[in-house]
Order: sequence, then C-alpha cells, then structure tokens
Amino acid sequence: MFISPNWPVPKNIKAFCTTRKGGESKRPFDSFNLATHVEDDLNTVLQNRQLLQEVAHLPSTPIWLNQQHTDRAISLVADSEFTQPPIADASWAQTPDVVCVVMTADCLPILITDMDGTCVAAIHAGWKGLADRIVSKTIKDLPVEPEKLMAWVGPAISQQHFEVGQDVFDAFIAKDMKHKAYFEIKEQAENKYLADLPGLVTSELNALGVNDVYQSGLCSYDDEEHFYSYRRDGKTGRMASLIWIEKPTE
Repeated sequence: MFISPNWPVPKNIKAFCTTRKGGESKRPFDSFNLATHVEDDLNTVLQNRQLLQEVAHLPSTPIWLNQQHTDRAISLVADSEFTQPPIADASWAQTPDVVCVVMTADCLPILITDMDGTCVAAIHAGWKGLADRIVSKTIKDLPVEPEKLMAWVGPAISQQHFEVGQDVFDAFIAKDMKHKAYFEIKEQAENKYLADLPGLVTSELNALGVNDVYQSGLCSYDDEEHFYSYRRDGKTGRMASLIWIEKPTE
C-alpha cells in the first residue's frame, strides 16, 4: 500500500508514497485513488483519504493542492489555513505535523528535506512544470541552503515510455543545451523523442547545489499492478507522495 523512500533522512522526517492498492475505488480507478478531479465517485475518494489518514497515522489532514502544472510553490503553516485546495504544484513547511502532499500518475513526485530535519517540501513536476522551473523556484524558496538538502524522486514514467514532440525538446533546450543529453531521438523524421524526466530533475537539482538525490527507480507506466499511469490508461486515479516533520514527543 505504501512505499518508503530509500534515503538517509533524520528520524523526525516521515515520508512515503502510496500505490494503487488497498482502497475502495472501482475500475478504472481501482482501488486506492486519492484524487477528487478524475471523475471517480467523490464519496469513495473521501473514504480512501480517510483510510490514508488512519492507516498511515497521519498527524493532521494533508493539505491537498489544486495542481495545474504551475510553477507555484506555497508555504504551509497549519492544516486549517485553506478552505479549499490552493492552486499550486509544490508546498513546503517548517511547522511540525503539517503534511505536504502531491498527487501523480506519471509526473515526477519529488520529496525534499534537509539534513537537520527542519524543513520539508513536496513537488509535482510534469514536463511543463519542470521546464518552467517549478523545482528551482521551490528550492530557492526554502530557508535552507541547497547544499544541506536531499531529495527523493518517486515513481514516475521512465524514459523508454515517455514520448514527446519537438515542442517539448525545444522548451528544455531553450533553457539549457545540456538538457539535450536527456532526450533520445525516437523517430527523427517525425521529430519524436524519449524524454528522461528523472534524469532532467536530477540534473537540475545538482545544478542548484542539491547533491544528494535518491531515485526510486520505479516506473509508473511499467508497473500496472502498483501504479496509476495517465499515459498508459488515460482515465485513471492518482497516487500521493507525502512528507512531514514529526513533532517531538514530550
């Protein structure tokens, strides 16, 4: 039901990614869909979210975002500060027990924390958000030097399955010619490429000074049993990647 990141974080940092298993949703959202915007039955999604809260022993209600492939990252202070999901594709917090969360079904879920366990962030990055520097903008917002941060890249579509057109290639090359290394030509005559999103985000994080980047190595497209994939299925559910600072016990 849950996947734990393979990274050496402080003990007070809690993080995991959900799979599609263990919930109540019916096909094609079977079964642990956590998204309310994909035409799944709303009551069932809310049941799944309640199950997530209980099984994962979350300290507070996750602050769900209205993700629209923006370059917006917001700072979170309390789980009660929003009456509806804010439009953003990343969130970060320094307050203990405030749960940052992003949803994905092929896009990159990126979890961030620092070596002292004082700050956490969750980023949703599809190719558009990545090209628009959502990762860079989030890292620069954090009150911690990039050299003290570490990142985990969760299940996302792998290069062999992520075909893009000339427009996507051009968008990344316009930002940095070094990005060319993360595109493999698939059909030169039709200007088709295979894009390496995990590689692109690792390169960006490294350039920012975040040297400790851990990859899950899991492909959402490949593993139909465990993961939702928009590219593979079209109408489908969403996984969630969550991170928070655990409040010290008295």
